[in-house]
Amino acid sequence: MKRVSQRHLFCHMLVFLATVACYGLANVRSAQAAAPDAKQPDGLVLSNGIRLTPPWPPKPKSLSREPMAVPYLEHPPAVIPIDVGRQLFVDDFLVEKTTLRRTFHQARPHPANPVLKPDRPWERQGRMPCAMVFSDGVWYDPQDQVFKMWYMGGYVASTCYAFSRDGIHWEKPALDVEPGTNVVVRQWRDSSTVWLDHHDPDPKRRWKMFAVTTPPGVRGWAITLRTSPDGIHWTPVIATSPSIGDRTTVFFNPFRNVWVFSLRIGFHGRARAYREHADVVAGMSWRPEEVSLWVEADRLDPHHPKPEYSQIEPQLYNLDAMSYESLMIGLFSIWQWPGSRDVPKRNEILLGFSRDGFHWYRPDRRPFIGVNESEGAWNWGNVQSAGGGCLVVGDQLYFYYSGRARKDSRWQNDCSTGMATLRRDGFASMDAGQEEGTLTTRPVRFRGNHLMVNVDAAQGELAAEILDQDGRVVEPFSRANCLSIRTNATLTPVKWKGADDLSAVAGKPVRLRFYLRNGSLYAFWVSPTADGASYGYVAAGGPGFTGPTDTAGVRAKRQ
Repeated sequence: MKRVSQRHLFCHMLVFLATVACYGLANVRSAQAAAPDAKQPDGLVLSNGIRLTPPWPPKPKSLSREPMAVPYLEHPPAVIPIDVGRQLFVDDFLVEKTTLRRTFHQARPHPANPVLKPDRPWERQGRMPCAMVFSDGVWYDPQDQVFKMWYMGGYVASTCYAFSRDGIHWEKPALDVEPGTNVVVRQWRDSSTVWLDHHDPDPKRRWKMFAVTTPPGVRGWAITLRTSPDGIHWTPVIATSPSIGDRTTVFFNPFRNVWVFSLRIGFHGRARAYREHADVVAGMSWRPEEVSLWVEADRLDPHHPKPEYSQIEPQLYNLDAMSYESLMIGLFSIWQWPGSRDVPKRNEILLGFSRDGFHWYRPDRRPFIGVNESEGAWNWGNVQSAGGGCLVVGDQLYFYYSGRARKDSRWQNDCSTGMATLRRDGFASMDAGQEEGTLTTRPVRFRGNHLMVNVDAAQGELAAEILDQDGRVVEPFSRANCLSIRTNATLTPVKWKGADDLSAVAGKPVRLRFYLRNGSLYAFWVSPTADGASYGYVAAGGPGFTGPTDTAGVRAKRQ
């Protein structure tokens, strides 16, 4: 992106945090001691039982190279409600004890990559050819029943639109905005986020575009907000933020119904500040005390693999996030660049998980989606995530990301877009070999009647039982009565002889105990319907889903 002086970066940081004396780091820290907003929730309890204690959002006085502390893992609720979404095993929030082994999984690049290339004249404007998501957005539109993508067309030159029937083969339509092209907004831009807003009652504001640019009247970068009924015809700018850092992005947290501004700041190089608001337009304006220091790269993040650069601390280049089932998934772009113009930028995407929307648990520091430094690779450097995060397509999750081919400068050549896949819920699995293992949950409560699992036990066996608060088996939900599961399926019911459903234990605190041999357990949930609908969030959507949550169950999988 446009090179900005160090003094300019500090100016952005000072605007965020209301420092008033000098450009030193001490001012950044002191600004975080401001009083909390009086309108914040007073001990709000989330759907998963986590209590948000004031001040919320938290107001840390500084950032640290130590991994972030996660309060809800240290002190989980006594009883965890599990009515919202599939329950994933990315941490021990739900696990009381287990002999199973946890494995984290990486996304697999699609063999058709890159699925979008810069092959139009207007995509070859600027410093290099460019058809890449730089956050931007990839969504499934249930209204039109197609995949839709917004991307940077021409380097920092415009935002373009493409669509697809299958998420793999993309078309660039000739539109009427700039006749004969697929350009939908012509503006000099850096990062941009396009979001499908299922909650806005006005269909003309269904799509939101948050573009980081340099509008008149603002020193340096700022976010501009536009809206659209179709993602093609956009309003003029309706709101402009205060001065910010480049590569700032936005996402919606539906667990609390707030827009979250992931603000790039210059703390220790590149880091993130946090701003939230329930109203998208009002959220575009803030006072310094309404912004919190949030997160940065820490000592566990990967360093540059070359020995001559390995001592340089990594930085957090970007943080996109999305709601998936019962939690938030964070896409951390970790910057491993020594700062020399002679060395290409190196960013890779790592994962984080949050159950309260602010604190991130990051147990696996391998790249979830990495660079490919082989000769001729389209994603040789600077991998970046897409807004919306991922799409749910049958048994798989689709992750879109950009990469840049090699060139003899830090600004790589040919910026393109690719896609990677992951098993649905497949971020982490609990595994057993020949020797049977068990997993017992903490006390949970549910209103549904049908226990579902995502499991691979085609070469083994899964069974379950239900225990009361004192650890006694609740009949008839014993292991002896459980019909063993010997299949590989992302949605399959758990059944017991002598019971049609779980209505006898619905609403009561119970523990679930799973027995597993030669297999992997990815998730469990209790559905109110026999079709297995989880009523959790489906990120950027997918075929068969009509809104932001899974109300379809097996019907979406079949579609």
